[in-house]
Amino acid sequence: MSTGAAETDTQAENVAAAANISPSSMQNTLKEKLQAEYTSIEDLSGGCGQAFNAIIVSPQFEKKNTLARHRLVNSALKAEIAAIHAWTPKCFTPDEWQRKQSEAGA
Repeated sequence: MSTGAAETDTQAENVAAAANISPSSMQNTLKEKLQAEYTSIEDLSGGCGQAFNAIIVSPQFEKKNTLARHRLVNSALKAEIAAIHAWTPKCFTPDEWQRKQSEAGA
């Protein structure tokens, strides 16, 4: 029984290409659906669009634990995630992100 997700890397590549999935398209979706203030999405697959790391900063993450944040992101990017092989989001509130940036600069 098919879940709609790609079952092989080749299927995933074909779906991703057909759906025109790119870091910029995912960033646009996150900004629109989650009011993300900052996004950084890195293609780790050498350009074939199959593995992504993401940093997402959104006020919608306030008072939510990590699981709830990931569920929000996965819901916003449901079609895109179904078409790719690996997805690793890191979710921060604006205050958390500001503290993290301050710590990195210190």
